[in-house]
Formats: sequence, C-alpha cells, structure tokens
Amino acid sequence: MAKPFNDAERDAVYRAIYERRDMRHFVSDPVDPAVLERLLDAGHHAPSVGYMQPWRIARITDPALRRAVHATVESERVATADALGERRDAFMKLKVEGMLECAELLVMALMDGRERHIFGRRTLPEMDLASVACAIQNMWLAARAEGLGMGWVSLFDVERVRQLLQMPNGARPVAILCLGHVDEFYREPMLETERWAKRMPLAECVFENRWPAGEAKKLAD
Repeated sequence: MAKPFNDAERDAVYRAIYERRDMRHFVSDPVDPAVLERLLDAGHHAPSVGYMQPWRIARITDPALRRAVHATVESERVATADALGERRDAFMKLKVEGMLECAELLVMALMDGRERHIFGRRTLPEMDLASVACAIQNMWLAARAEGLGMGWVSLFDVERVRQLLQMPNGARPVAILCLGHVDEFYREPMLETERWAKRMPLAECVFENRWPAGEAKKLAD
C-alpha cells in the first residue's frame, strides 16, 4: 500500500488549498524568474484527459498589449454590470481584476486542433477545458505556497483577445491570470467579504447514488 505524506507535508498541501485566494490587489515588485518557471512547470504537470495537454500559456510582457487586453476586460465588466439588473451598482463597486498592477499577466488558452483528440472527449468534448482548469489550479496552489497571489479574470471578449494575441484558428483564450506579490492574502474569499455570495455547505454538494428528490425544485426556487 502506498505511503501517505508525513504530517507536515500533508498539512502544507491542505493549507495551500484552504488559504488560496482569488487575488485582486497586488504590489508591482517583479516575480523571480526561477519562481515563475516553477509555477509554469506546475501548471504543465497537471492531469489532462487523454494526455492531450491542451493548455497554451501566453506571458504578456508588452505594456501596450497588456493595456489592450485590459481594455477588453473593462468593456466586458461594464456589459456584465448592465446585465445584472438591480445588482449593477453593487457589482461596479467590486474590484474584479488587478491587471495593471500585477507583476505578471498570463493568458491561459486552449490549443488549436483539439478535435483530433478523441480519447476521453467523444461524449464530453469540454474535457479539454477541464484539463486547462486543472493546470490553472496547479499554478494557483503553487503560487500560494510561494507566497504569491493569483487572480483569475474571466470577463473579456474572447474573439478580441484571440485577435490581440494572434491565436490560430481553433485556439481560444479561457482565462487571464494576474500573478504577483501581495501585501497580504484575504482572510476569506473577497466575494464573501463583500457579501456577494457565500460558500455552500459541503452537504448540499455531495450526493450518494442518486440525485436527491426535490433538489431540482429547490434550485429553481
């Protein structure tokens, strides 16, 4: 039987999980290149369906390109606020990104030619996206262990970012990651602090054998 990590090693893994935060506030000090390499390598060692490794990572180092990518995020931020109706003003008060302050800006993308990969995707083609999400989570946890903050930005015009990064046909961006030093990590998820949402109880998310009766109705209500 395989041996578990020792107590200190195990506790460190769980600490990274529970203390990881979606960060929005950064200081501009540069990230050590060796640390950045470790984080990228952590992402590249994520599991992927059929071992297709669909992630592609664009490091944005051109200030003008960073501003252009930020502009599409800002445009989508306003459009999202308009779509939220009565919660518009509350949303506009939230800080949803730190793209102009963070030391590193990374765009996580799905590769082109993914249709050639059938293993694990014949009935669930979205598993390529799930694989990229695993890579992002690896980087996020590693960043927390390194004392760096990371924030996932999902408010952007996909086609516009594709054009800005000159992606080939079939490839598409799925996340913009802000990475850098922070003064401190949030005590709890920022959206809980801002009372936008709260974490659901685990018992409401775990079922045994079959979907519980009445769950669909409760969600609809």
